[in-house]
This record gives sequence, C-alpha cells and structure tokens, in this order.
Amino acid sequence: MTPELTVLALAALLQAVQFLLMAIPANMELRPGYLMSARDRPPSRNLSERTARLQRAFANHFEGLILFTIAVVVVTLSGQATDFTAACAWVYLAARVVYVPAYAFGWNPGRTLIWAVGFTATVLMVISSLV
Repeated sequence: MTPELTVLALAALLQAVQFLLMAIPANMELRPGYLMSARDRPPSRNLSERTARLQRAFANHFEGLILFTIAVVVVTLSGQATDFTAACAWVYLAARVVYVPAYAFGWNPGRTLIWAVGFTATVLMVISSLV
C-alpha cells in the first residue's frame, strides 16, 4: 500500500474518532427523547459551545476528506506517487489531527491557518500529479 493510501485509511479512522468525540457529548446533551425521534423539529435544547464546535469540525473533515480522497486516487491510479506526495499526505493528516482541538477550543486564527495547511497539502498533491 502506498503511503498516500495509508494516510487515507488513517484519515478515515480520524473521522470515526471525531464522530465519537462529537456524538457522545451530543447524545448526553440532547437526551434520548430527541435522539430517538424522527427529528422533524429542531431539538428543544442547544448543544454546548464545545460540542457544537466538534460537530462543525466533524462536518468540515468530511468536506476535506472528499478532496483528499480525490488527490490520493489521482496520485495512486496515475502512478504519480512520490516522496513529495507522501509528505503532502502526512501533512494533511497532521493538520487534520491538530484541527480538532483547534476548533474545539476556539484557537483563532490558528484554526484557519491549520485548515489552510491541510488544504494546501491536498491541492499540491493534485497539482504534482499533473506536472
């Protein structure tokens, strides 16, 4: 397995961890009545600030994971995997790991800068496969 595919697998596991970090407190805060309902209405109580941030970080990783997956597929299937693309993949994953506490604890502007590092690493992977 290429390093890029390894990082993709680890990024999927990170998404699962992020789900747990968000879902456990969300379930405790929203209570079973809402969670077992059809959810046709908004919950009667709001998530805490930190849980809501974890929810947004979780959703943001889905968005980033789509582009990163495309980058890994393009690099892998085109046979363009290099030390550079492997480094970019690891930078993406490191940025996503650090992004979770950055978002949860409201590190500003750090959160945005961390996001930009991961996004840039992903875009560079795609560009490198085209040159």
